[in-house]
Amino acid sequence: MHAYTQKDLRASFVNASLRERNALVIPDLAPLDWQNLDYFGWRDPKQPLAGFIVVPVDDEPVGILLRQTEQRTRTRPQCSWCEDVTLPNDVVLFGAKRAGKAGRNGDTVGTLLCENFECSVNARRPMPPAYLGFDVMAARERRIEALRLHAEGFARDIRDGH
Repeated sequence: MHAYTQKDLRASFVNASLRERNALVIPDLAPLDWQNLDYFGWRDPKQPLAGFIVVPVDDEPVGILLRQTEQRTRTRPQCSWCEDVTLPNDVVLFGAKRAGKAGRNGDTVGTLLCENFECSVNARRPMPPAYLGFDVMAARERRIEALRLHAEGFARDIRDGH
């Protein structure tokens, strides 16, 4: 993922109003390892149910404002993006308004995501070999590519409004 500035990130949000974009609290970007991020996500402590992600789509950032549902599932869900079955973190349901007219009409899309957007770390975490001769590095690369495709597909769906 490319390194972005706060200005780039703020301007990238496709389903947020100008007021919402201006009110964004963007964390410090200096310590980020952009090369090992497939998307950038963060939470705002002042808005505990809000989440913010920026996904590169065709080398352009697509920012999406997410809302976490207040209800928790009865069973432990699996993240739809990193698809890690041994998650060390919680997974929650987020909803996002679609961009444009569809979003203004109330159309939303939901997805199960790692609560604090740890997907890039989870996809790169070494996994135990499934069987003798299992190629751990190839499996890791497949997980990273699948994460990128899931994130990009979700961002396109929100951005394109269908």
